[in-house]
Formats: sequence, structure tokens, C-alpha cells
Amino acid sequence: MAHGSRLVDLVHDRIEDFLADRTSILDAVSGDLAPLGAFSKRFLSGGKRFRALFCYWGWEAVTGGSFDPFDGPDSRDRSPVISAAASLELFHAAALVHDDLIDNSDTRRSAPSAHRLFERLHGESGWVGDGEQFGRSAAILLGDLLLGWSDELLDEGLELLEQRADARAARTEFMRMRTEVTAGQYLDVLEEHAWIAQPDEEQQLRAERVIVYKAAKYSVEAPLAIGAAIGGATREQAAALRAYGLPLGIAYQLRDDLLGVYGDPELTGKPSGDDLREGKRTMLIAIARERLAPSTRRLLDELLGDPELDETQVRMLQQTLSDCGAVDEIEALITRQLQSATAALAEAPISEHARAELGALARSVAKRVS
Repeated sequence: MAHGSRLVDLVHDRIEDFLADRTSILDAVSGDLAPLGAFSKRFLSGGKRFRALFCYWGWEAVTGGSFDPFDGPDSRDRSPVISAAASLELFHAAALVHDDLIDNSDTRRSAPSAHRLFERLHGESGWVGDGEQFGRSAAILLGDLLLGWSDELLDEGLELLEQRADARAARTEFMRMRTEVTAGQYLDVLEEHAWIAQPDEEQQLRAERVIVYKAAKYSVEAPLAIGAAIGGATREQAAALRAYGLPLGIAYQLRDDLLGVYGDPELTGKPSGDDLREGKRTMLIAIARERLAPSTRRLLDELLGDPELDETQVRMLQQTLSDCGAVDEIEALITRQLQSATAALAEAPISEHARAELGALARSVAKRVS
């Protein structure tokens, strides 16, 4: 990803400009709203910007050629796709704020999650009432604000497009993504509570459905489709990018599931075994349940989702998942999904430069350590 840092800088600058404009509105209303602006900037200041990168390279795939898009003369206006890429980052920040609430997560990227920041603000300010409830209420509003802003930023970019059909197509893709990821999030919550009422033989299929709609489409396929739509993609180009994006998105989430159980807290920004304490019914868990003896499976079911799991219990569960072969099977699935994405990319009718960058992105996504 030779140009990843330059693209990230462009997206970062667009986000900064947009936040400066919108926080000026908050400032004009009341100084009491300063935390909304400050926390928005905080949650948008980091991350790998994968969704923004996929959006941009979806656009470059259908508008570019074999040349380096950042070296030499290039008369194309990147403003619409940079704004769309930045809007995806705002949408993602909103989703993370709400996700941490749903999961009761205390941390995000090695720092307090939004609701904990607001709870701390309540305590440090000496206000009355329940600080935890204030934190949760304020975080819901922050997530809603970021969600609305993501729409505004997308529209600012799409208004610059001369081809209104391309703008409508990009907006349609964005709305579909928003519906699908919300549906996937609900299915994820549902599985944590309803798994016991489902047949064991269906749990892997149900876990895969959560992966596809909560993560795979939202993390890779939809950003690609939005960028490609802005660029006026043909039907063949759009289909080829989806054939690459969906399996890569599945690989992305399978890797994320492993990191949620085995990841290094210093790299992931989350406690080791966090998904075990939260009771995530991932593909890893579904595969393990099929492989474990009944007594061990009952113990797994009993401990999974206990927020008070100590380090010894976490290590025991980690060892159990590894010993039964579930981790090896997930690694094999990641490899197969990456191969499927790579094969689709090789045949895609897109620019050669984008093909190379998307190939590098695929390897980075599937093998990341945080």
C-alpha cells in the first residue's frame, strides 16, 4: 500500500475540516457541548482507515489506469470520493460508540470508550445523579450525532458529482450498507441470547450470517461499491469488486474474532479474551462446540459471557479452543477466503494500479495483528 499514508492524510484532513465546521455550530449553541466536539475528534483521530481506503480504491479501480495516481499530472477531482471515504469513517465511529455500549466495553483503542469518558466527566464535575446512566445516555447521543454527520459529509461529496446517476447509485449503496450493518448488529446481539434455543447444527450457519452482514459487507464490500459507484462503474466492474470484497470481508472478521480471543492488548487496545467475557457467539465458538465433548461444551457454555472471568479462566478457554482444532479451522477458512478474493481480483476488469493496491490491502487485512 505505497499510497496508503497519503490517502489517509487526505481523509484525515477532510474529517478535520468537517468537524471544525460542525463543532462551530455546537459552540454557538452552548459551551456545555464542548465534550461532544472533543470526543468526536478523539474517536476519529486514529484507526487504520480500511473502509476509507477500500472506498477510494473502488473509485480508482473504475476511473484510473496503469499510472501512479499521485505522481504526475492528474486532472481528476478526488473531492467526491475523499468526502465519501471520510463519511465512512464517521459512520464507523458512530457504530463503535454504540457497539461499546451494547457490549459494555470499557475500552476502545487502549483508551476509555465513549460512555466511560462521559461517566468520568460526570464524576469529575461533581454533578448529581447516576454517573453511569449519564455516560450511557450521552454516548447514545454522540453516536447519533456522528451518524447524522456521516450522512451530511457524504452528501457534501456527492453534490460535487456532475453525473447525478452516479450520485444516486452511491447514495443507494450507502443506505443499503447502513440497513445491513444494523441488521447484522441485531443478529449478533440476538445470538448472544437466543443461541440456546437454536439447534446445534445451525449455529455455525447463524454465526456466518452475522459475519456477512455485521462485518464483511460493511467493512470491505460496501466501501468498494460506494467508491465504484461514484466513479461510474459498469455492472461488470461492480460485480467483480463485490466478488473480491465479500470473501475478503469474511476473512477480515474471522481474523477479528481470533484477535478478540487471543489478541495482544497492547496491539488491539482491548483486554485479552474480551470476546469471551462478552459472550460473542462467533464462528470460532460455533466450530469449537461441534468439536468438543459434551462435558467440555457445557463448561464452555457456562463460562462464555461471564464478565467476571479471571485470567486463569480466560487462558483455560483459550487453550480449549485451540486444542480442539477450532483455531486451525478458522485459519484455514481465512486462507480460503483470501484465495477467493485474490482470484476474483485477478480477473476483475479494473485498472492495473488499483489491482495492485487492492491486492496489498487484502494481504494486510487478512493477516493483521490488531
